[in-house]
Amino acid sequence: MNEARPVDPKLMAQLGVKNGVKKSFWRRRWWQILIGIIVLAGAGYMFTGTGSEQVRYKSEAVERKTLIVKVSATGTLEPEDQVDVGSEVSGQIAEVLVDYNDRVTKGQVLARLDTDQLEARVIQAKANVAAADAGVKQAEATEREARLRRDRIANLLERGNTSQQELDTANATLARAVASIDSAKAQVELVKAQLAQTESDLAKAEIRSPIDGIVLDRKIEPGQTVASSFQTPVLFTLASDLTRMEILVSIDEADIGDVRAQQIATFQVDAFPNRKFEALIESVRNAPRTVQNVVTYEAVMLVKNEAGLLKPGMTATAEITTRKIENALTVPNGALRFTPRDKKVEDLEQPNDGTRLGRLWLETGGEPKDIVVTVGSSDGARTEVIKGELADDAKVLTDILRANAEEESGKAP
Repeated sequence: MNEARPVDPKLMAQLGVKNGVKKSFWRRRWWQILIGIIVLAGAGYMFTGTGSEQVRYKSEAVERKTLIVKVSATGTLEPEDQVDVGSEVSGQIAEVLVDYNDRVTKGQVLARLDTDQLEARVIQAKANVAAADAGVKQAEATEREARLRRDRIANLLERGNTSQQELDTANATLARAVASIDSAKAQVELVKAQLAQTESDLAKAEIRSPIDGIVLDRKIEPGQTVASSFQTPVLFTLASDLTRMEILVSIDEADIGDVRAQQIATFQVDAFPNRKFEALIESVRNAPRTVQNVVTYEAVMLVKNEAGLLKPGMTATAEITTRKIENALTVPNGALRFTPRDKKVEDLEQPNDGTRLGRLWLETGGEPKDIVVTVGSSDGARTEVIKGELADDAKVLTDILRANAEEESGKAP
């Protein structure tokens, strides 16, 4: 077999194909390198953007509006006048005459205790009074007898028929008889007081309503034993009028300075989540309440419940309107917190006169410009600007929309 032999370079030169393979190879390589450079440049542009693009900010317009400042609080609905009715005497419940939601009048009998023992005590007390009256009569008779005996002995002593010692003894006996009358009369008063107490206990065996109202709760059944030795047991809970109720709301100490009597409030309950009810602040109590180191103050809100939709014990979430500012110049709350990343500013030193300062950054078409303003009330979304070089048509910066890869949005803490 014939073996392949290397091509003679001189022959290749004569045929005009010198370095043909190498030229074709490098021509293809240059095209591949050029395409790769174009792809990498495009990817770099997509990821980094143009190096000359400026930072873009989000801005919002200053707005004049009616600013309504509210304080949120939670509380519980309660009847305006609620009374717990108990028993002052012990015994067994003989009958219960009212039930839940029954309307009652003042003096109406709600329940009765078994009165057998109480009636027996009254009879015994009356007998003691009769015995004490008899004791007074007996003491008076003894006194008359002692006085007559003393007088006789005195006559005998004048005639010399007895001794002075006999007269002294008679005088002492008479004095004891007089004292016995006083003691017997005091005993009469004592047993009469005992009779009055037993009669009062017998009368209290009928549990009566102290007010006109409605029965909210009944805690007894016939046959149940009531013991009032140490603490008066609660048998019924009554409410005077459920068409007028009140809410006891807890207000945080940070908000209590803005809450006053006669302020208007609205509230919602879980039973009617899409409905708002109106209320009026009646009073703000000065006694603090501390729970887990959180200090709150209690305010009483009056509520009209003519439709009867609200029930005692419902949890109410209230909003109290503490201030209404007409034609207020306002800015978004976010504008007071925003600071561009590349701007270094010092924290504002707040004055001691109760006013509060804030810094705003204005949209100028170029570099942002900051101004210091005096701010007032806030409704949670916008804040009133009281004083400062802020025009009605100005726009304030609130955030960064776009920046170079090295830029980041900056907000003051």
